[in-house]
Amino acid sequence: MKHLALLLFLAACGASPAPQFFGATRHQVTLGGIEFVVFQKDDRAEVVRLGYLGRAERAPVPALMEQAIARTTGCRAVPGSMITGMPGDTGEARFDITC
Repeated sequence: MKHLALLLFLAACGASPAPQFFGATRHQVTLGGIEFVVFQKDDRAEVVRLGYLGRAERAPVPALMEQAIARTTGCRAVPGSMITGMPGDTGEARFDITC
């Protein structure tokens, strides 16, 4: 029960940026039925996917993350610049961007 309470508390907190994105401009957008938060700072962007997706639903997420950057910032993700905390992670990614 303690773990459930902790998970609910963390879910209520919403997306927060990695330390290197503190002070970044925050944007939010829904694409393909998935909600994303985009943090833009200088020539970098961090994209956080909100909500749960099963394994089969995750395939389009990297491309949607790039679209989220373009839609919210007016910038483009640099091809091949996507970095995730864990290989294959679709919950959070960082990109170099060009405006």
